[in-house]
Order: sequence, then C-alpha cells, then structure tokens
Amino acid sequence: MSGLDPEFSAIYRAQFAFVWRILRRLGVPPEALEDAAQDVFLVVHRRWTAYDPQVPIRSWLFGITRRVAADTRKRLHRASSRIGAHTDTERLGDPNDHAAKAEATDFVARFLDTLDEDKRAVFFLADIEGLTAPEIGAALGVNLNTIYARLRAARIRFQAARAEWYGEATDVG
Repeated sequence: MSGLDPEFSAIYRAQFAFVWRILRRLGVPPEALEDAAQDVFLVVHRRWTAYDPQVPIRSWLFGITRRVAADTRKRLHRASSRIGAHTDTERLGDPNDHAAKAEATDFVARFLDTLDEDKRAVFFLADIEGLTAPEIGAALGVNLNTIYARLRAARIRFQAARAEWYGEATDVG
C-alpha cells in the first residue's frame, strides 16, 4: 500500500476484516472474497475525496460493501450458469470445532432467514458486527428510532428462536 495516502492505508488495515466479514455474510462465496474486498477498497480509494468525516467510516464502508457484494453475486451467478455448478472451497478445521461452529452458524442463518430484510440488516450489523444504532442508521439511511424498533423486534424473535431451539420456556415480548 506504499504510495497511497497514509490515512487511506490506515483505514484499509483497520477495516479490511470488517469488509471481509460483511462480504461473507452478504453471500459472497469464499473463493471470491479476496477480489470483492479489493473491489470495495478500489471504490473507497476512488471516492476517498468525497468521504464525509461526519459519517462513521463503517457506515460508509457498509454501503459500498453491500453494493459490491450484490454486484459480485450477480457476476458469479451469471458465470456459474454459463459454466455449470460452482464449488465451495471452504477449508475444514478441527472436526469438533467445525461441527459446533457449523451448528451455531446454521442456527443463526436459519434465524436470519426468518427476518425481513430490514430487521435482518439491523440485527446483523448490531449484534454480529457490533455497530452502534447511529452507525447503522447512517449506513442504511434510516431514522434512529426505526433502527431501535427493528433491533428490539429482531432480538425478541431471536430470544424466542433460541428458547425454542433449546426447549426452554420463554417470556419474551
């Protein structure tokens, strides 16, 4: 990253893992993650002078990452339909760790699938990525009260789903 603005280089180093996770959660397959992440930062570099420091950097990055993920998925879908099925090259680690992670990931993925897109995005950004409500509002262009309402509704549903999964009685709502 030599020759680039030192501030941009610092953002790249600090936020690359965040961008990578968002791309993965937005359905970019493992074999395309590196290229998609680089695409995000190419857009960031191209638009760097237009960045408004009043907007949290993660909110701005999320918007760019969401568009790149959608474009990547479309491009890969078109390519895979031309050449046949695509394969998942995700590596397996320790079988016990993998099984536990796979079960937890499957549960969360199934839960997220039950949410409408608005609640899913808010829940994911808040409870999985750790963004604050104001950051989420800025990233999604949504009123802060709406963010809090969507997050509360999603968390209530998550508690109920978790209780059902573990066979627990629940008193949510």
